This record gives sequence, structure tokens and C-alpha cells, in this order.
Amino acid sequence: MYGRLLDPDCTLGTDPRSDPRMVKAFAAFGLDGRLPAAPLSVDSPLEDRIAFATMSEEGMGAILDALGGQLPVVEGVTTTTTTIAGPDGNDIPLFVSTPDERQGPLPAVVHLHGGGMAIGSAADTGYMRIRESLAATGLVVIGVEFRNSGGRLGPHPFPAGLNDCAAAVRWVAANRAALGVEHLVVSGESGGGNLTLTVTHKAKREGWLHEIAGLYAQCPYISNRWLDQCDDLPSLEENDEYFVSRHQLALLGSIYNPDGSHADDPTCWAAVATDGDLEGLPPHVISVNELDPLRDEGLAYYRRLVRAGVPAVGRVVAGTCHGGDLLLGAHLPEVYAASIRDVSGFAKSLG
Repeated sequence: MYGRLLDPDCTLGTDPRSDPRMVKAFAAFGLDGRLPAAPLSVDSPLEDRIAFATMSEEGMGAILDALGGQLPVVEGVTTTTTTIAGPDGNDIPLFVSTPDERQGPLPAVVHLHGGGMAIGSAADTGYMRIRESLAATGLVVIGVEFRNSGGRLGPHPFPAGLNDCAAAVRWVAANRAALGVEHLVVSGESGGGNLTLTVTHKAKREGWLHEIAGLYAQCPYISNRWLDQCDDLPSLEENDEYFVSRHQLALLGSIYNPDGSHADDPTCWAAVATDGDLEGLPPHVISVNELDPLRDEGLAYYRRLVRAGVPAVGRVVAGTCHGGDLLLGAHLPEVYAASIRDVSGFAKSLG
């Protein structure tokens, strides 16, 4: 046993598995210890839960922007913006990052940002840096400003954000020649990891799965079981309150599908996909963080993919919390670079 399963008082700062550079970076923001309890439950009025999401976006957003701003500006990459038509008469802004020096078509990564499908923005500094770091390796990277279920881009519950992501993927596929793209991979972390996997189920259901060459989901937020007693997902208790808490995860998830009517729909929550849903999917990488409450739901999905005959790789980033390899690039430069290389290498391998 490890973490809070071994010692209920264990924190990110005291867990011997924690990378000390990560602990030092989070200590500056008071995030190395126990998280303050949210004064709400999943049964609180919806408007209160949406207000909680907005508050979380403001507080955590400031921290993540500070961390993202510590990364060096990426040279040799140009980012432009364009807007495409959304499925509900809405506009979807896209951020297109391209290496300045290129010869011929490149693989594309359609990137879906994290935030539990409820908060965050593709325009946030950290996500801009991630996408530009990927583009610098020789990729065209497209960030999608999809509608959130909370925060400043909400409230737009499921399936609004999913539909926006699907529209962006299909737009990239349809405009490969103009973008100088040979094939595309969908990638995202946390809530964006769920969207990465669920957009694939939507594509299979609707008959356009051939437009996606592969999927790279990082620390995916997929189980919708965060408050349950899950003997099959021990990391939920083992790493609870290590940067994120299962209570916080459940609150954000509760505004994505407020009435629970899509709890068994794999286009809402990827973990409920049946074996039949998984069969015939394109290659996947599922990357998880050792000290993340969500670690085991990602690994369980990876194992199910393999059993279903899907070409898949499972990856565990040791010593890091939820998304720590991406959020803390200035403090864990080798770890950050390894994750960027892995996404890029996967995308290039599918050509």
C-alpha cells in the first residue's frame, strides 16, 4: 500500500514517492498539503455547483497561468487563430500552431484542454506553451476552444463541448491540404483526455472513425465514480487530495451531465464503453501520473483496449501528480520534454 492507503494523513508533500521538485513548486502556492474542503456536495443546487466551478477556474487558473508563464517562450513556431462554425450556431475559435520551417505535410495533433469539461480555456498560457512545444517538434497543433459546462465559457452541459471537439476534428480532417496535414491525432489531458476518448466513440457511432489516426489521452478523467467505494480503482483513495481531490472531481463532473441521464453513454464518460465499443478503434496511448487519484481508471481503460485488440500503450509518469508532467515543465524540464517527445513520436509513427 502507498499514499493515504498506508497513512491517512499523507499528503503530496510528505509522500516519499513525490518528486521533490514538484513539491517545492507547489509549496509556493500552498498546494503541497491537504486541500481545503469544498462547501458543497453533488446534491447542492446546480447554480451553486456552477458557481463553484467559476470560483475554481479563477483560483486555479491564476496558479496554472503562473506555472505556464514560467516556461520559456517557444521559438520557431507561429500561432494563428481561426473560427469555425459550431454545431449549434455557435462559433468555435481554433488556435493553429505551426513550425516556421517545414517541408511537406506534417502530422496534426488536435489538442483538447483539461478542466473536467467544466473550466479552463485553450487560450490559457500553459496550454499555449504545450501546443507550441509540440509544434516545435514538427507538428501542426490545433487547440480547440470548446464550450465548457461551467466557468466563463459555460454553462453548456454535455454534449455541447463534445460536439465542438468533434466539429474541430472533422474540420481539420476536411482541410488537411490547406493546413499541410497528412493525418491527425487527437490528444488531451484530464477532462480533455475524456473528450479525446469520447470523441472517438462518437466518431465510431457516426461513421467517421477513419478520419482519426490515433488517440493520446493523458491523465484521463473518465470513470464518473469518484465518490464511490472502488476496490478496483485504489488510486482514488491512495492519492486523494494530491493536487486534486475526488470530491472536487465529482463536483465538476456533476455539472457536465447534471441529471445523470448519460451516465451509461461512452460519448459522455469513456470508462462505460462496452467491449464492443472498444473493438476496432485506432491506436491509443494512455498516459497516467503515479500520484494521481485518476491513475487507475486510466490504466483500467488501457488494459481493456488491449484485451479488445486495439494497439495500445500504457505509460506511467513516476513521481508526479495529476498532469504534473505538463503543468510543471519549468520545474521538471526533463519530464516535460519526455511527455512532449512521446506525444510527438506517437503522432509521427502513424504516418
